[in-house]
Amino acid sequence: MRTLKSKLKLKGFGLMSNIETEFEIHPSDKEGIRFHINDSVIEAKLSNVVSTEHCVVLANLQSGAKIALVEHFMANCAILGIDALDVYVNSKGFETPIFDGSAKVWYEEFNKTGIIGEKKQIEPLKNPVIFSAKNSSIVLIPSDKTTICYAVNFNHPELKYRWQTLDVDVNLNEIIEARTFGYLKDLETFQKMGFSKGVTIENTVGLTEDGYTTKLRSEFEPVKHKILDIIGDMYLTGLNPFDLKMNVIVKEAGHTYHIEAARALLKSL
Repeated sequence: MRTLKSKLKLKGFGLMSNIETEFEIHPSDKEGIRFHINDSVIEAKLSNVVSTEHCVVLANLQSGAKIALVEHFMANCAILGIDALDVYVNSKGFETPIFDGSAKVWYEEFNKTGIIGEKKQIEPLKNPVIFSAKNSSIVLIPSDKTTICYAVNFNHPELKYRWQTLDVDVNLNEIIEARTFGYLKDLETFQKMGFSKGVTIENTVGLTEDGYTTKLRSEFEPVKHKILDIIGDMYLTGLNPFDLKMNVIVKEAGHTYHIEAARALLKSL
């Protein structure tokens, strides 16, 4: 198991609620990542996913306790090979802090704190897994290392029929720092519905009719953020997608289909 060397405490605002949340992250000698809210424990696993509408929401189905927008935190844990943590959540909103909209803050703070332990050895993927629905498809193919190729087709001049690939030896940092994004024209509507209240120009790349609301950190940053999302979503299987050693090929998907593909993966093993 791999965990942090010592406790880490971080505060930040939620992207959906704009409510401040404090995370007190404790090292653990028990396998798994768990969120503690009052007297409830929510394990970070697929069976606890209750919503994928705007982000991934986990819940304790008995108590009703929830934690929203876990994907960037989980992606960071996967990238660092961490598989044992207890996260104590202090907030009225119970949402993971968005920070800068990427996994960059998590990654930097975890590395500052230090990581101990050995990665759990798991069997790599042996047989292909194929998931498809509507215009989306996700294919997992056994390989000698994990790569992720993600294709999108957004209503945006730079993001039509666009794809990007993660190769951990080449561009992992660009994936870690890729920020969340959305159409600027939809922001007011979402906020009236009670979502996206914490969106700022610092934490979200806004898609305008012909460009972006902020300078991109790297070329086609929104597509790279989709790669970050699927890493975090896949890690809810309890199996690190990097240790499974697979080529992941994704066409026009999102959290809902990421989770369905992750469930298909578990069933295939």
